[in-house]
Amino acid sequence: MPTRFASVPHRRALIDRRAVAEQLGALDARDPAALRQSATVVLKAALEAGRAEIARRLADHPSRGLEAAAAGAFLTDQILRLLWDFTVERLHPNANPTAVERMTLIAVGGYGRGEMAPHSDIDIGFLTPWKVTGWSEQVIESMLYSLWDMRLKVGHSSRSLDEMVREAKADVTVCTALLEARYVWGDTDLYDEAGRRFKAEVQADSARGFITAKLDERNARHKKMGDSRYVVEPNVKEGKGGLRDLHTLFWIGKFAYNVREPAELVEAGLLTPTEYRQFRRAENFLWAVRCQLHLITNRPEDRLTFDVQREIAERMRFADRPGMSKVERFMRYYFLQAKVVGDLTGVFLAHLDEKFASRGRRFGFPALWRGRRKLKGFVLERGRLALPRDDFFREDPVRLIELFALADQHELEIHPLAMRAAARDAKLVDDVRTDPRANALFLDVLTSPRDPETVLRWMNEAGVFGRFVPDFGRVVAQMQFDMYHHYTVDEHSIRAIGLLSRIEKGQLKEDHPLATILLHQLASRRALYVAVLLHDIAKGRSGDHSILGAEVAERLCPRLGLTPGETEMVAWLVRWHLLMSATAFKRDLADFKTILDFTAQVQSAERLRMLLALTVVDIRAVGPGVWNGWKRQLLGNLYEAAEEVLRLGHKQRGRGERIAAKQDDLAAALGWAPARFEAFRKRFTESYWIAEPVDVLERNAVMVAEAGNATLHVEAQVYPDRGATLVTVYAADHPGLFYRIAGAIHVAGGNIIDARIHTTRDGMALDNFLVQDPFGQPFDEEARLTRLKTGIADALANRARLSERLKTKAPVRLRADAFSIEPNVFIDNKASNRFTVIEINARDRPALLYSLAHALFQSKVTIHSAHVATYGERAVDTFYLTDLIGDKIVSTSRLKTIERRLLEAAAGEEIAQAA
Repeated sequence: MPTRFASVPHRRALIDRRAVAEQLGALDARDPAALRQSATVVLKAALEAGRAEIARRLADHPSRGLEAAAAGAFLTDQILRLLWDFTVERLHPNANPTAVERMTLIAVGGYGRGEMAPHSDIDIGFLTPWKVTGWSEQVIESMLYSLWDMRLKVGHSSRSLDEMVREAKADVTVCTALLEARYVWGDTDLYDEAGRRFKAEVQADSARGFITAKLDERNARHKKMGDSRYVVEPNVKEGKGGLRDLHTLFWIGKFAYNVREPAELVEAGLLTPTEYRQFRRAENFLWAVRCQLHLITNRPEDRLTFDVQREIAERMRFADRPGMSKVERFMRYYFLQAKVVGDLTGVFLAHLDEKFASRGRRFGFPALWRGRRKLKGFVLERGRLALPRDDFFREDPVRLIELFALADQHELEIHPLAMRAAARDAKLVDDVRTDPRANALFLDVLTSPRDPETVLRWMNEAGVFGRFVPDFGRVVAQMQFDMYHHYTVDEHSIRAIGLLSRIEKGQLKEDHPLATILLHQLASRRALYVAVLLHDIAKGRSGDHSILGAEVAERLCPRLGLTPGETEMVAWLVRWHLLMSATAFKRDLADFKTILDFTAQVQSAERLRMLLALTVVDIRAVGPGVWNGWKRQLLGNLYEAAEEVLRLGHKQRGRGERIAAKQDDLAAALGWAPARFEAFRKRFTESYWIAEPVDVLERNAVMVAEAGNATLHVEAQVYPDRGATLVTVYAADHPGLFYRIAGAIHVAGGNIIDARIHTTRDGMALDNFLVQDPFGQPFDEEARLTRLKTGIADALANRARLSERLKTKAPVRLRADAFSIEPNVFIDNKASNRFTVIEINARDRPALLYSLAHALFQSKVTIHSAHVATYGERAVDTFYLTDLIGDKIVSTSRLKTIERRLLEAAAGEEIAQAA
């Protein structure tokens, strides 16, 4: 038995090859086709029994990933050997094969490496000395049909030795697959000859080209997968820090150093014994996760999506801890293993660089300084910051911080061997945490005008960051189990620093014009950078992370060298870092009390400027697609209104001025006669002029003029500045108008992201909705816009029964089912002087807004504005309400009834029946 499968215990319990062979031998059928089908039934039963045994063992020992992967390959070997023997002995016997009719069966790719997940493809190759003969073709065809009948997904090739060499030279993918080739069954001499020819004709003198090709392939794969090992739904096989990265290291070691097993990487000097143990631990864990994934999904699934993370955490026996659920602990361990893979990759490439790139450019790096130069005791080796001797950090642990400060200051890369030493000696930084020199160097890196994101990430990869700032160490690899955050907490924070730096340098001026201007008006930019770093530092603890984070800031900032004033500012920003987004996205900015409450908390223009910048980078660093023009507009509106109040000393004088300015701008844009414009102006209340920007006011005015005396008019037009479609409904006001519009928009495939509801003084409703498609994009095709307008008109004219059409829509997304969100209703009669404000938190689902609006219609209230915010799987919908005569709702019993109806609607017990 090959040593490759020595780790698989009780192999006969997986499959007893002798017993299965006897079953095959007992089959009796004269028709070859019937005989093959009978054999397929026997082999399939043996395969399924073996797979069930592997699954049972994995359930008993869920962390034994390598053992499970090896067992899968061993089982497949035995099935193929039995099938081969049956095919050449019973189906296509050849008593006197010629030299031309020799053939060998090899395993290639992952199967060749001796590792298979439960639903992995079976990659095999048939090798012949020369061209495939008629007999060989019969055997190959018969075996493939049998494997397909067993419902196996087979990747196969049949090549002569000359074809094998030619294709391996021409295609790096074929070369890699054959590099892993392993004998399964057949002619052993032919297999040995193939191995000799591959080594002599393919491997010889081509290591550099193979290494370059594999690294290019790896970089392209990383880019496709998001180019971060800290995405919260990682791909276990192909993602950064996944199994394929470990395989790439082994392939390169095998090709360049002829290693046969991963353990031989130590003998080749590519890994230390400690690093090899890390290699195996990471590989074992990743294989365990991949095998569990295949078993849970019952398919070859390699993406660790939210809907399976919780079950895998339970299967692998992770437990809840205070502040961290079992699934968050499991994912944190996953990311730590992915980090190990990244560290090993860096060290590995450094060795390759020294051996293969000494006469030319380094792999993937420009050719910089070649000589050995000094820099504050460090040395420069071919353009990278390196150590003069192995105990350099132990002599002065402050150098652990200085290494990264110099890399930033001189824009240098750090030699992977220096990174290896930094990771090894990271614990020494414990002794210099309070050293003023170390803290000054760290602050220089954090607030660098160059590229703080990259250098902080290096510091984090080496483990120095988390040791120097232990509170940050607690959130390293800390994931947040929701569909909103795309990255771990540490990666999110470092990305936010990078975004802040790019905004400050004017590189994102088009997306963030206001923040770009404000960043150059700050009294203390370093306080802002520290606040961005610390805003989520208390995630994963029991309690409000904003309050706990402010306490961390008060303790840490003096150590970093910030003044008492800067410390107070940082602590305030961390404490209230969610205030601006919550106000902008969940509250009615046209209600002046919203602005007054916000400014009462902010209190100063400096805080406001910093809070805007922090809010922008916090939202954008959540992940791709989260930031959009609508959020920019809302935050900008809130900033301008708050800045005006702060500048005018909390007086409302500026509000009238702003309304007058808007009306003047609108009059100029429309060019109407003064009397006509005055009549239009008087139809609308003050809140309308405050709520809508001038470009929407202009669109509304043109539409109202076109509608004339009509009692219903619907317009839908792309609103590119907001990344949405503006849907405007002008209709005779009546109860239920809002919920019917919301339902019709959903039936047409739209998601409402904001709604502003206005009633004219003469009883007409003018409602503006911002609508996106399910992918967060505006409706921009004429056919879709027409369908949207027609659907709304039909719903308001009672030409279509909404409830029936809504029931036929697709059910809620399956991924959201992974999250248990109990709906909550918050009623606030203090947030507005005129309205009762009700906020509903619930799991996002299709037609949620329709259901909530219908519940309010049943409660006989008037909706004055609706504000929709989504955070992944969580929706937060806020309504500004009055009773039917325009007063606040104060009756306790009535509020209780409204609350009950909204909870039922949020829970999705049924689609509300349209009246």
